[in-house]
Amino acid sequence: MINHKGIILAGGLATRLMPITTSISKQLLPIYDKPMIYYPLNILLKSKIREIAIITKPKDQEQFYNLLGNGSQFGCQFTYINQSQPKGIAESYILCEKFIGKSSSVLILGDNLFYGNKFEQIVIKSLNSKKGATIFGYEVNDPSIYGNIEINNLNQIVDIIEKPKKPKSSYAVTGIYVLDNTSINKAKNLKPSKRGELEITSLLKLYLKEKSLNLNILDRGVAWLDTGTIEAFNDANNFIKTIQKRQGIIVGCLEETAYENKWINKNQIKKNYGLIKNSEYGKYLKKILNKKN
Repeated sequence: MINHKGIILAGGLATRLMPITTSISKQLLPIYDKPMIYYPLNILLKSKIREIAIITKPKDQEQFYNLLGNGSQFGCQFTYINQSQPKGIAESYILCEKFIGKSSSVLILGDNLFYGNKFEQIVIKSLNSKKGATIFGYEVNDPSIYGNIEINNLNQIVDIIEKPKKPKSSYAVTGIYVLDNTSINKAKNLKPSKRGELEITSLLKLYLKEKSLNLNILDRGVAWLDTGTIEAFNDANNFIKTIQKRQGIIVGCLEETAYENKWINKNQIKKNYGLIKNSEYGKYLKKILNKKN
């Protein structure tokens, strides 16, 4: 049995958030009460993916390792891969060639947050497709700032246009991609765009040309947020705060997901709890420990 692989792209310069990101990776910044990377990482764990590559800038890799370690405390295996320069999302598949091997993969951008309506079940279903690729569309107010999906009356993809002046629909491509392992050779055959990057849109178009690009349109039960601007960053903070305060949960609790997956036991949670017991996150772990089941 071939295990599916997960990839988190946590490199980039995050110039729109400077000077905040001058000395620290954006994905290490807090979204309310935990580092940003916890949220995309938790989506992969909820999708039953245990082998995960984390792509970072070389200077940031030690900080990510200090935070997450090798993944064993969550019943996972983390591999750290350097991206010396941000050369586009599609470059991730070249950097992760050995890691991906013969597996399909889920690539999620480290600054994207998804929440609600059993989103991970949609991801798992997409992974079970043996060939091709799946993208996730989301209806937005201003599709001109994203990759825009042109669809026909059967909700099938006609084209994907990167940041069009005149969008063909109100649907944007979100920052999560399920691709088979032909993604590696496809990425290798791409030519850099005018801005010198291997564009994810160009890679997806190769699947579209093969008629193997599938679309999942996310309904209103799923929230999608990115953190590219300071306004969006603050919106994400407020969203997580509101959900957690109202529902009494911790969004993106890695130990809880790993425990529900039966990847770790309460002894491991207790060990993790001992390091952070005075925080709100730590208090939530104590609640998990006190549950009878």
